[in-house]
Amino acid sequence: MARSLEPLVVGKVIGEVLDMYNPVAEFTVHYGSKQIANGCEIKPSAAAQKPHVHILGSRLSSDLYTLVMVDPDAPSPSEPKWREWLHWIVVDIPEGSDATKGHELVPYMGPQPPTGIHRYVFALFKQKGALKGRSLGPDGRGNFSTRQFAAQHGFGVPVAAVYFNSQKEPAVKKR
Repeated sequence: MARSLEPLVVGKVIGEVLDMYNPVAEFTVHYGSKQIANGCEIKPSAAAQKPHVHILGSRLSSDLYTLVMVDPDAPSPSEPKWREWLHWIVVDIPEGSDATKGHELVPYMGPQPPTGIHRYVFALFKQKGALKGRSLGPDGRGNFSTRQFAAQHGFGVPVAAVYFNSQKEPAVKKR
């Protein structure tokens, strides 16, 4: 049922961003017609618009989920390495539906890797109840910690995760 954790370990998502977990839920992330698979390459221009995220499961379920998207490779030199750059948070997503049915706590921001290859991690957490109205978002996008955010909201470890790689696209040369 659930995805293998091996690509998340090899890609250092588990360890640097997330703790080891037991995948008990599944979700899909699509940018246009391309489904994200662990470690795949997506150009920033192809990910400029928010993706379609669908949580698999029964629409009859009352379970709610939080989706967090971060770039762990973007901290400034003054920030600890384990801090991430926040790209998106959606809370109260019903099982069996997509992220548009949830409440966007932090608006989507597409990948903007300045140099090198950056990982963009989607982590899915099961909520213990509805958060809208009582959930406070982070102060900013920088110096974010997925683990700390999950702990503050009582989520525990994620129930699913997936990541992709992206790097700055070459500039179009004009003659």
